[in-house]
Parts: sequence; C-alpha cells; structure tokens
Amino acid sequence: MIRPFLWLFVLPFASVASVGAWADDPQVAWPPGWSVEALPSGASATQRQRATKSDPAGNALMVMELTTTAVEPDHQVNLQGVLLEMRKSIQKDFFQGGYQSVCNKIHASMLGGVTALETTCTITQNGRHVLSQTLVAALNGGKAYVLSYAGQAQVYVESQNEIQSVRNSLKL
Repeated sequence: MIRPFLWLFVLPFASVASVGAWADDPQVAWPPGWSVEALPSGASATQRQRATKSDPAGNALMVMELTTTAVEPDHQVNLQGVLLEMRKSIQKDFFQGGYQSVCNKIHASMLGGVTALETTCTITQNGRHVLSQTLVAALNGGKAYVLSYAGQAQVYVESQNEIQSVRNSLKL
C-alpha cells in the first residue's frame, strides 16, 4: 500500500511566500502509462503535480510527486533542515502505521540539472522490505522544489530508469 503524504509536501515551505500566478511552471516529462494529475496545494505559493503507476486493477505501485513553492527574495531556506523535517515526518507516520524505516544520510544530488539534496528511506514490516521512498529537494530561481517518489520495494527497483528519466527531464 502506498500512502501519499500530502501534508509533507506543503508544510515545509507553505509560509515562505504568497504568490498569485505562476509564470514559470516547472516542466517535467512524466513516464508514459502513468496517470498524471495536478493537486490542490492549500497554499497559494505552492503547486503540486502527481504521477501514479498502477497495476491492471488500479492499485498504486509507484507514486511520484513534484511540489514547487515560491520563496520570498529575502528568505533563506535551510534546505537540509527542511529535508530532515520531512524525513522525520515520514518515519513517524510509518511508525504509527506499524512499519519501521531507515533512511540514509542526506547527501548531495542533482535534480533537473540543479544541485539538490536527497535521502532515501527503506520501509519494512516484520523485517520484510515493503516500500522505498526518496525525497529530493532543490532551490532555483526563487523557488523550492521537492520531488518525492515512493513505491513497493520491487517496483521501486524496476522503475529506476523511469525515475531517472523524470529527474533528468525536469526544467526548474
């Protein structure tokens, strides 16, 4: 079961700006066959898109979500701190659902050609690896971006080419 953690993507940046229109939306090439939707954000400075890979019965196997948040020009975003808080929230939520999670150290990465920070969590239940979730965060051009992707353990591994394609296709 993949549960989207919608509140995780909005809260870390929700109070940093108030912007009405989005002149430069991020561009992303979602994988063929994935269901794509724009999501309500709850904050005027935040924009969200989600793509879901489902099995023939319609059950979500893999979910990718891109959140874009405008940042006030004078606001300094502690990207590592934001990512740490998001990671803690994910771990807490999984723990409350009866799962255990271990996340790797936050490390440097790339997202759409922009320097980013990344962490991946392995989620287990009764010692069995059931899910993986990765968070990638970047700042560029007065906006903060978070790409989160999660999937069933085997599907996550099998989807690495699609994931990398999305990450490379992003124009932030």
